[in-house]
Amino acid sequence: MNKIRHIIAVASGKGGVGKSTTAVNLALALLARGSRVGLLDADIYGPSQQLMLGVAEGVRPEQQGGQYLLPVEAHGLKTMSMGYLVTERTPMVWRGPMAGGALGQMLEQTLWGELDYLVIDMPPGTGDIQLTLSQKASVAGAIIVTTPQDIALLDAQKGIEMFRKVGVPILGVVENMAVHICSQCGHREHIFGEHGGQRIAVEYGVPLLASLPLALSIREQTDAGRPPVIAEPESAVAATYLEMAAAVEAALADGAGGAVRQFPEINIADD
Repeated sequence: MNKIRHIIAVASGKGGVGKSTTAVNLALALLARGSRVGLLDADIYGPSQQLMLGVAEGVRPEQQGGQYLLPVEAHGLKTMSMGYLVTERTPMVWRGPMAGGALGQMLEQTLWGELDYLVIDMPPGTGDIQLTLSQKASVAGAIIVTTPQDIALLDAQKGIEMFRKVGVPILGVVENMAVHICSQCGHREHIFGEHGGQRIAVEYGVPLLASLPLALSIREQTDAGRPPVIAEPESAVAATYLEMAAAVEAALADGAGGAVRQFPEINIADD
């Protein structure tokens, strides 16, 4: 962990807004820009990065010394996910502390090596996993993913407030599914509302890092294990992710990095 310069949390207030898709494409975009990058799938209950990265079912991380895990390499990224440790048919029927403990183990017992960035794909919401991460690591910043829909924006606000309460800077907002462009006629339609990401970014004084379309290619390429940044690196979608990565790099240029925070030692005495 002390060899990781910056830890970036990619989070959302609710599920289904494209958070995992944003995390994997951001990691690949940072890699394409010349950085050493790791990707941790911290969604204990619903890991998806194994599929998005095209890692075959049944791949397991190698162990070292009986205590540490070696990250699984995919498209040049160093990755770790609960998906590597259980089968896709195994539900994680765990209470919060167990899930938090699993995150701590994947974070601290993976031999990441020297990394410029560790991108963490967070589970949706503001629960145990988010609190565990804020306690165990010095997170350089968080990116909040939302759609323009009003109900998604309400949950995104909760995510921003949660990170602020635990002292994690907000690097910016990513708006997914901003506009649908008909593949047949080119008609543009704001299915989930318009300028929602811009409104919440202005309200909290943070940048709008990207506004991405509701595009069939993003879903198809990511489901096939080759996200847009590597499937179509010259496409407009890939260019948007690369611009997002550049903005994140600029925001973290003067940051303090991602060293582990040590817990205080607690002694209990009768007196």
